[in-house]
Amino acid sequence: MDGVHDLGGMHGFGPVVLEEAEPVFHADWERRALALTLATGALGRWTIDRSRHVRESLPPALYLGSSYYEIWLRGLDRLLAESGLLDTGRAADIDDGLRPGAAPPAPAAVPWPTLRESLERGSPYDRDADAPARFAVGRRVRTLVMHPSGHTRLPRYARGKVGQVVAVRGAHVFPDRNAAPDAAGAARGSIRAQARPTSSPEWLYTVAFDGRELFGADADPTVTVTIDAFEPYLRPADAADVTADATDPADDADAADDVENRGTA
Repeated sequence: MDGVHDLGGMHGFGPVVLEEAEPVFHADWERRALALTLATGALGRWTIDRSRHVRESLPPALYLGSSYYEIWLRGLDRLLAESGLLDTGRAADIDDGLRPGAAPPAPAAVPWPTLRESLERGSPYDRDADAPARFAVGRRVRTLVMHPSGHTRLPRYARGKVGQVVAVRGAHVFPDRNAAPDAAGAARGSIRAQARPTSSPEWLYTVAFDGRELFGADADPTVTVTIDAFEPYLRPADAADVTADATDPADDADAADDVENRGTA
């Protein structure tokens, strides 16, 4: 979605100021916010991409007026409510809102040793591909012009731009598709029925863009920006390739619809 979280290339927000000797947490409540998010995420009621999209969906003024972990907590409110774990009549109070005896029964908490082992191991998102990669290193590609209502990892400033593939990263879970709400929650009526999240993979590429391609002729000519872009975001950029590709849904509007529909089919 085109939200205020996607700040790349925007004006009016000032420079990024680095905090010297920045602590991991600025207050004890931030530490607890992270722990609560990890503990509830381990219940398996939503995906990491769903949690990202929920945070991105906060009202603009609320998002911009919140600190990093405040955004996490506000997103967690919604995740708990839409999954059926939180009484929506008391959603403003996470501490008091967990419902005992909810139907179906609340999932059992994940013991800390098990959760710690999982965190240390990490969550791999690479998958076996269903088809070969469409683009090779050195191939010129153009990103789609798209404005999806759902989650996407293609930033606004890089849409409709020409770049060159500099690495093929393998097939990975496609975030746009994996950010759908939990179908179990929809079945209970806590959220409206939508597509199920799915981890079916798409090829991932690192694409290099000239800074002037992204930001115009006045941009620093020495700047190159690299973006990890999934295959559904890309189309061949060369004229011959576009002609040969004419039988595909290559029209940007149709292709953008296809990207969004992949998350709702």
